[in-house]
Amino acid sequence: VLDLRKNIQVVFQDPFSSLSPRMNIEDIISEGLMVHHPNISLGDKRKKLKNILEKVGLEYENTIEKYPHEFSGGQRQRIAIARALILEPKILILDEPTSALDVTIQNQILSLLNNLQKELNLSYIFISHDMRVIRAIANKIIVLKDGLIVEKNSSEDLFESPKSEYTKKLISSVIQDE
Repeated sequence: VLDLRKNIQVVFQDPFSSLSPRMNIEDIISEGLMVHHPNISLGDKRKKLKNILEKVGLEYENTIEKYPHEFSGGQRQRIAIARALILEPKILILDEPTSALDVTIQNQILSLLNNLQKELNLSYIFISHDMRVIRAIANKIIVLKDGLIVEKNSSEDLFESPKSEYTKKLISSVIQDE
């Protein structure tokens, strides 16, 4: 069970409420390390922290001793991503990870996620209601309505020729907004 938890990590919708305000960033990101690698040396822990913070676009020295409230929403989401990635998972579950962010920061986080996916060979389970976001990140899409699968297809095929009426409505709402 511990291996499963290590290999599947989650990034939540609201980075402010998912990061403990009583812990500094070092403690937040390294919490999983302390569970899964309790004998890790301080040097190795710091090396991993520095590496993962660099990967998500944050500087170790300017980040590690601060608390979540000292960061913007986009920076907090980067911290949440670093916390999930420190254990080197195989699968990352992303639950509306950009919905609390403005469009510019949303695009930066999506770009970061795409780059990390390639660099780290990650699989994502990406949950979102925003079809623009889905289009930017997904290779394969499953559309759910009332907890049931109404359609599944490759991203390209789903957006080019949706089969279900519900999927057509979702896609047309994106086209109308553009």
